[in-house]
Amino acid sequence: MKTTAIVLAAGQGKRMGSDVAKQFLLLDEKPVLYYSLKNFEESSVDEIILVTGEDMREYCKEHIVEKYHFKKVKKIVTGGKERYHSVACGLFATDTDCDYVFIHDGARPFATSSIIERGMEAVQKYKACVIGMPVKDTIKISDADGFGVSTPKRSQVWMIQTPQIFEFQLIKDAYEKLLQNEEQLIKDGIAVTDDAMVAELFTDQKVKFVEGSYQNIKLTTPEDLEIAQLFLRQEKVSTK
Repeated sequence: MKTTAIVLAAGQGKRMGSDVAKQFLLLDEKPVLYYSLKNFEESSVDEIILVTGEDMREYCKEHIVEKYHFKKVKKIVTGGKERYHSVACGLFATDTDCDYVFIHDGARPFATSSIIERGMEAVQKYKACVIGMPVKDTIKISDADGFGVSTPKRSQVWMIQTPQIFEFQLIKDAYEKLLQNEEQLIKDGIAVTDDAMVAELFTDQKVKFVEGSYQNIKLTTPEDLEIAQLFLRQEKVSTK
């Protein structure tokens, strides 16, 4: 069985309010991306494909992959305009003998080895899985004018995280169909926000939810960076 992790680091992160893309901001003196790569480097995943901007490929190679000795990073490829374009670039760069693929946001530094292994176990059984957690708050659905119309059962509403894990050929075929139908989706106002959505749109395969962690946050705003610093401090205390 061969497994590949596609780690996405091509986003601009405009909501972070920084000139530096969020995946390259320093978290305890190391780039955020370092932690995402480290988690997969230390897991049972066989290899890593890093997807980044054309202007950051050499930086990633020299200042992250080589500096921190990430041996499993086999390729650094250029991403695209939207997240799903970058995922497609990673999938098309994946070797055809891959069995399962993990797709992970480089700005999500707390996907621990236990999360990765739960995903590994689940994908072999269910073929398509996403890491996530049940929501803590009550969720309301609004109409176009901002008035509440329904309240879904909290026990059935999940916050979806990454990694998202699939049989390789299943998700690659789905992404090929997505790109073929991209223009129509844009016309219909359908925004593709994660990989599970691609599987839902273009395959008949159900996607299984697998428990992650409430700490497995994506760093999006300055507040998230402060929370991440707190998580790291707690981790250091617990390992002393």
